[in-house]
Amino acid sequence: MSVLVTGGAGYIGSHTVHALVEAGENVVVIDNLSTGFSQFLPESAPLFIGDAADENLVEGVISAHGVESIIHFAGSVVVPESMRDPLAYYRNNTMTTRSLLNVAVKCGINRFIFSSTAAVYGNPEQVPVPESAPTRPLSPYGSSKLMTEIMLHDVASAHGMNHVVLRYFNVAGADPQARMGLATAGATHLLKIAVEAATGQRAKIDVFGTDYPTPDGSCIRDFIHVSDLAQAHRSALSYLRGGSPSVTLNCGYGRGYSVLETIEAVRRVCGRNFAVQYAPRRPGDIMTMIADTSRIRGVLDWTPRYDDLETIARHALQWEEKLFHERQADQQHAVSA
Repeated sequence: MSVLVTGGAGYIGSHTVHALVEAGENVVVIDNLSTGFSQFLPESAPLFIGDAADENLVEGVISAHGVESIIHFAGSVVVPESMRDPLAYYRNNTMTTRSLLNVAVKCGINRFIFSSTAAVYGNPEQVPVPESAPTRPLSPYGSSKLMTEIMLHDVASAHGMNHVVLRYFNVAGADPQARMGLATAGATHLLKIAVEAATGQRAKIDVFGTDYPTPDGSCIRDFIHVSDLAQAHRSALSYLRGGSPSVTLNCGYGRGYSVLETIEAVRRVCGRNFAVQYAPRRPGDIMTMIADTSRIRGVLDWTPRYDDLETIARHALQWEEKLFHERQADQQHAVSA
């Protein structure tokens, strides 16, 4: 029996595939490689290049590989982009999942793990924010994920599909062994941008909003190391296999760091300064987002290993330096050729 991972060649997906394979799982991946990289996957995990919305492809993979569980990452994740092109997000996130669930029901899949987001909460009334908090997304990205959560709940109720919804807070860092990390061009993740500035690939880093009612005026985020998040997916799979009921879980550490604190952590780790430019607030940005993690710590067999901002920054920097050196070597090779 196998686990199907959609979007498994992407940032979080590839880390999860490695975690599953290292735990002895048989894993098969579907990814269209629009933001993923085939070289990040272990050799033992076959990759089918295509769209998770392609019902014929998905059904064929499930049948050929004896898939019994699905972990669904495939989708679009950039808040500002979703504000500019909302229909693309409803297509890539909500409609794709509808097609995937249709095949899952047809094939009798009864375990499903969904990659959701803390953006479904909008600006929370309570911090840390519990899973029971009202869902009032401020962006089409958050709305598209919330629509999918509702759809998954309804499908599960109608067809006996147990599921885990994992609401990610701010995912950051990279594999401690530097086998993979965030490599998508034009990424908007704060720590990614900061380490690009630290390695000289950006002239500056923009801070959007310094007039929020927070201690230093910048937004506050709960960062979670991508490797810890990958292990949360592995633990969620074990949870479902144990016959436990469907559940929605926050994925964070339960502590917040401001944008300016995060930039200072990167400066300390890299030992270099880089320019910061202050800009107005962006539409769709949330002021403070910190997870109430009591439920995930009580429900899953999951203990974070990298709950430290400087460790997260160090792993992100290590990965970025590796990418930078590889690009320089490729450019030199191209010139000499």
